[in-house]
Amino acid sequence: MAANVNVILARDVFNLGHLGEVVKVRPGFARNYLFPKLLALPVSATRVRHFEHQKKLIEHQRQKLRLQSEELSKQLAEIQITVAAKVGDQGKLFGSIGTRDIEKALVEQGHKVSHRDIKLEHPIKTVGLHAVEVRLEGDVKAKINLVVVPEVAVPEAPAPAPAVVNDAATPTV
Repeated sequence: MAANVNVILARDVFNLGHLGEVVKVRPGFARNYLFPKLLALPVSATRVRHFEHQKKLIEHQRQKLRLQSEELSKQLAEIQITVAAKVGDQGKLFGSIGTRDIEKALVEQGHKVSHRDIKLEHPIKTVGLHAVEVRLEGDVKAKINLVVVPEVAVPEAPAPAPAVVNDAATPTV
């Protein structure tokens, strides 16, 4: 069994640590997830010395991210997004509203939020108002009001009737 490896976090990682912390993780998690997504860097003596030198800059960046997240949180708390879905009898949805549907509605309103940051306690399967939590940088959370409405079926326009040619009125030659 492989021993854990130390990595320096380049971003806040939920349930792991904050920007700039040195944490121990499994080698596969570091190699397959943290490193490719640029969430962490391998620890070396040079990086640790360099990192200690830049500790103040990282702390400043963390505070800046937190302020930006708090501002975005205020913006998100003020908005209400509406998602239309196919509805059956008694207001139950065919399927459910997921995080990607919510992300799409937020992007349409001009807010860049990843579906991975949207947390649902349970799938949304009913019409009405729902509170949805969005996790932002720096442990900031925002609540969004989501309204699920029935999808309105657009009636098709009736096709124009074909012109009837009266054969009896036309002279034959």
